[in-house]
Amino acid sequence: MVLTEQENIRFDLRMIARAIPEGSRVLDLGCGNGDLLAWLAANKQVVGTGIEKDKKKAAACIGRGLSVLQGDLNDEVDDYPDCSFDYVILSQTLQQVFEPARLLYSLARIGRKVIVSFPNFGHYNIRLQLLWHGVAPKNDQLPYSWYDTPNIRVITLQDFRKFAKDVGYNVLQEIAVCTNPANSEGKIVHYLTDLRATYGIYIIEKNRNGKNRN
Repeated sequence: MVLTEQENIRFDLRMIARAIPEGSRVLDLGCGNGDLLAWLAANKQVVGTGIEKDKKKAAACIGRGLSVLQGDLNDEVDDYPDCSFDYVILSQTLQQVFEPARLLYSLARIGRKVIVSFPNFGHYNIRLQLLWHGVAPKNDQLPYSWYDTPNIRVITLQDFRKFAKDVGYNVLQEIAVCTNPANSEGKIVHYLTDLRATYGIYIIEKNRNGKNRN
């Protein structure tokens, strides 16, 4: 099954899809059931590859005719030569990565540009929960309790901007979005983004004037 309507994929994935030119070589890390790869292949004629840790999801991708490897993205990316892809996508996965600086170094090596997205821990309802209730906050984008979350860190938009600068990457584009609870619809946020965005999407590349730190 191939998706031909953007409305059939998550809103944040639609924003990522818009940023990728036709015919690009794309690697999607943590590609899930392959919705983004399938849409890009059908509508933008990308040459797409995915890596997915979950065996059932990887099998579902392969069943859709997608080129997807089942494995740990931290290990698999080391096998690709430099500049193998035009875009490498890390969608809603950065908060679960043990060594994000090391991973981004690898992604910027194998991809000319890297697209990173993550839930914004600086959203105003997260701040208010912590202020008024004094407990680890939850929302629709970060729905887990502190003791059962797959996330090993929380990230704000300001955190990522500083992180990208510190480890030697240029932020080419920032797309702040506010989505509904199901993430099926949303809008781009143009002001007070640190407070109002539920997700941040960043397109980054190596800083050619400096050195990336591993």
